[in-house]
Amino acid sequence: MADLAPSVAMEAVLKPSCDLPEDMPKIKGYDFNQGVDLQAVLKSYLTTGFQASRFGLAIQEINNMIEKRLEPVEADEGNEDGESSRRSGCTIFLGYTSNLISSGVRESIRYLAEHKMVDVIVTTAGGIEEDLIKCLAHTYLGDFSLPGKELRQRGINRIGNLLVPNDNYCKFEDWLMPILDQMLLEQNTEGTCWTPSKMIHRLGKEINNTDSVYYWAYKNDIPVFSPALTDGSLGDMIYFHSYKNPGLILDIVGDIRRLNSQAVFAKKTGMIILGGGLVKHHIANANLMRNGADYAVFVNTGQEFDGSDSGARPDEAVSWGKIRTDAKPVKLYADASLVFPLIVAETFALHADKMTASKKKD
Repeated sequence: MADLAPSVAMEAVLKPSCDLPEDMPKIKGYDFNQGVDLQAVLKSYLTTGFQASRFGLAIQEINNMIEKRLEPVEADEGNEDGESSRRSGCTIFLGYTSNLISSGVRESIRYLAEHKMVDVIVTTAGGIEEDLIKCLAHTYLGDFSLPGKELRQRGINRIGNLLVPNDNYCKFEDWLMPILDQMLLEQNTEGTCWTPSKMIHRLGKEINNTDSVYYWAYKNDIPVFSPALTDGSLGDMIYFHSYKNPGLILDIVGDIRRLNSQAVFAKKTGMIILGGGLVKHHIANANLMRNGADYAVFVNTGQEFDGSDSGARPDEAVSWGKIRTDAKPVKLYADASLVFPLIVAETFALHADKMTASKKKD
């Protein structure tokens, strides 16, 4: 018996397996013996495993949104707020945090707005102002380790490893103050009721720069919502303006009705949310009003162990009715600056001809 391994060990190590389904994907990565084909590399991610496979699933989910969006639908007479319904089989909500506009991801987002590939945008105050400020002055590449004390003494602000001279915000003030004066004048003389989305629309018109996300949102009539519009440099300037020329009012109630209506009256909806916090919840909560989005992709590095909405997996949103129970949502744990341009390449840019065909007709 000495030459036989213990049966308990053999049974534990050599435990027989049940058969897996025949159609279950098999793990296989890209073979560089085929040459360098970056599109093929990205396609291979689906069967690579780990977050690479989540990346592939996110691409599939977004392409499903696009396919549904391209389906012809009958235009109705408009919703109860008087906004005509978009001729779209799927209304795509795009949300992102301000750091992505500060980064070069801004250009990917601008591409989507420029070609009217998304229907609704939700972002933070920084997500608005950083785009406009970049039209006035540059943001620079620095390093995460640069000492805050020294940067403060030099008037340089750090966003991760990005550097923004404080003079940029001074230029922003010089540009913004006359616009706030004019908005107040129109409020007082014409009865204009300003909401954050109307203000962003106006700023997109005034910047008149094709590098700007919000210029293209203005040109293509894409509504942009930012319920915490005062939480940033825009709020600083509105604060200073309230002393110089008081009385400007921003109505957030008008915007919540307008945003929720975008979801309620949509045929189908899809959510693409980069990052967490306010933008993630604001879009998801709007989709609660229609018993959940049909498609969803979350891209963030947040974890759920602390109970934060930022880190919550899509299944938590299903429990609230913010994503439909029959949906197949995807959460990709990744830095959006790494993956979102690649996602755009494999989705919106890949289908650009079809997605812009109707716009060209218009």
